[in-house]
Amino acid sequence: MENSSDNPRVVAFRVLSSWTPGGVYAEDLVERAAQRAGLSGPNRGLVFALVMAVLRHETLLDYWIGHLRDGKLDDGARVWLRIGLAQLFVMGMAPHAAVNETVEQAGRARGLVNAVLRRALREEAGLKAMREHAPAYVRHSLPEFLAAKWEQRWGAEALEKLGEWNNTPAPVFVRVNGLHAKAGAAVAALPGAEPLEAYPGWYLVPEPPVRELQAGNCYAQDPSTGIAPLLLRPQPGDVVLDACAAPGGKTAMLGEMMGNRGTLVATDNAAKRLERLKDNMTRMGVTVETMVHDWEHRDAPATMRARFPEGFDRILLDVPCSNTGVLRRRVDVRWRLTPDYTAIVNRTQTAMLARLLGLLKPGGRLVYSTCSIEPDENALLVKGVLRGMGGYQKLEERLLLPHRDGTDGAYAALIERSA
Repeated sequence: MENSSDNPRVVAFRVLSSWTPGGVYAEDLVERAAQRAGLSGPNRGLVFALVMAVLRHETLLDYWIGHLRDGKLDDGARVWLRIGLAQLFVMGMAPHAAVNETVEQAGRARGLVNAVLRRALREEAGLKAMREHAPAYVRHSLPEFLAAKWEQRWGAEALEKLGEWNNTPAPVFVRVNGLHAKAGAAVAALPGAEPLEAYPGWYLVPEPPVRELQAGNCYAQDPSTGIAPLLLRPQPGDVVLDACAAPGGKTAMLGEMMGNRGTLVATDNAAKRLERLKDNMTRMGVTVETMVHDWEHRDAPATMRARFPEGFDRILLDVPCSNTGVLRRRVDVRWRLTPDYTAIVNRTQTAMLARLLGLLKPGGRLVYSTCSIEPDENALLVKGVLRGMGGYQKLEERLLLPHRDGTDGAYAALIERSA
């Protein structure tokens, strides 16, 4: 039987075969492939689930494959086996559906895939035992260097919790938009919506509430994203810069806290991302000015300095980072990391922080934030930058760790310029 081009497993196979660690993100590849195949919502969801399950557990799946199949495998057969094993032992699909549907679409690899998957079913208990006794980086499909670093820093128990956290699909959280009078009631009335006691205004919802999102009544974001704006505490009438703003979740919080009174400027180095921010802010009712600018390589543009000669009251600097706090959401990221990645990204973070600190008014405050849980990108970096610059002091900082705090990982430091 020939492969059906719009079969979800075939689409997943094509996405996984074309995905590379340094290439287009898997989520974008899924979206493009699903559109080309004209998939329905449920089939699009199945493709996404298959792709993410394989990428989350790739090392473990290959560990099992190495036990089940002696000898070399071509890339196509390996991808089909990963898809099959992920359905059986990660996604918990019914064995007859997982095996039969996968084998039917596997083309020339059909016989091999059939034999290996049926052996896997017979040896299910043994495969699960293998997982339990495998090294942590295999169990949780993490880069070996990263697993070793986390275990050394927090211990074996924390590593287990982090590994399990990162391999569990993230739930959907939304934040109520306080600029819309009826937003709170609308979001609270969503079927299955659960308010988060620790994060007022946030709700856990069963699925993205498309209608309320389109109406601007809420914004989909993890509660961890709120620590930076809340630490910055902009006031109505302030002149505020959100320096790496797109797609705008934190920008919307700043605008709400300011009550749309004052000046809020949002910059990003990508025009396309900034257009998305503007669309989001229009829906949310946030008054914002936007500008394309690359803070890593360029000082403030002359037009900005002319308009704000005294500088800014508040600056939010959410820098590019390793994303190690959000691996459960950004599944590709773990395979993009290398042992020297932190040293590389530190150069960008240091340059941006030093540059943006210079734009504060005397007495002004800046929050430096990341979605990393690495000290080298967070507290240690801030300490190093401030050591080399006079006239600034760190007032407060906050670090969220998934295994400790039950949210995505995030860091924020509040820095003040001396009056």
